[in-house]
Amino acid sequence: MKTKLKPFDVFLRSVVYISAALTVLVLAFILLYIVARGLPNLRPSLFALKFTTKNVSMLPALLNTLATCALSLLIAVPFGMFTAVYLIEYAPKKSRAVAVIRMTTETLAGIPSIVYGLFGYLFFLTYLKWGYSVLAGAATLSIMVMPSIMRTTEEALKSVPDSFREGAFGLGAGKLRTIFVIVLPAAAPGILSGVILAIGRIVGETAAIIYTSGTAPKLLRSVMSSGRTLSVHMYMLSSEGKHTGEAGAVALVLLLLVAAINAASGFIAGKLQKR
Repeated sequence: MKTKLKPFDVFLRSVVYISAALTVLVLAFILLYIVARGLPNLRPSLFALKFTTKNVSMLPALLNTLATCALSLLIAVPFGMFTAVYLIEYAPKKSRAVAVIRMTTETLAGIPSIVYGLFGYLFFLTYLKWGYSVLAGAATLSIMVMPSIMRTTEEALKSVPDSFREGAFGLGAGKLRTIFVIVLPAAAPGILSGVILAIGRIVGETAAIIYTSGTAPKLLRSVMSSGRTLSVHMYMLSSEGKHTGEAGAVALVLLLLVAAINAASGFIAGKLQKR
């Protein structure tokens, strides 16, 4: 038997439907706009191994993006994950230190990326004398995404039932073994969700990279080499005003890269969830 909705309930339902429809329409418009601007400008010369002012190749920037992303995650994931493990599994629940750490991470999560870029420039380039390098950029990006990885890992660890821990303790497993063998594998899908969000922010970051990794359009030779990422490459092409069509092609490739990474991560998360 259907219940008769009150006028206010009908209004709220209409707001929900309209909001959902507008969100889908805006997303579809953005995707179609990027495809329409980028697809006609995709050509083989954009994937040449060496960048020149004529081919404005994005391949060096694409490879630099993958290297920067991998190095950033290599730094940020262990620190963020193990900090969350300490806060959930070891630290006293009402400790003042825990409250300070959480407040600090929430504050860091809201800082604009350009501030991280200025910090990276002053600390890694000026104080540590690293110069414009992918290592300086990756270190800056790892600090930027670490709070989100830490918070999502915390929530993932909280979602693991205490019965898992109690069962492991009852079988004679120690705390450390319980965490690494029982708790972390059970929380892996949630942790991976945080890593996916971090990847999206790393790949799309521009301001922090310009101040730390630089804008050199060349392949990296080492972690101390300077090089631009795809987002910086797109920014440089569009700001010059001579290659706006190629900038649209870079935007399309960047979109496809993020979609591919998210799809692969979602597939892995699904496999882990089934296990």
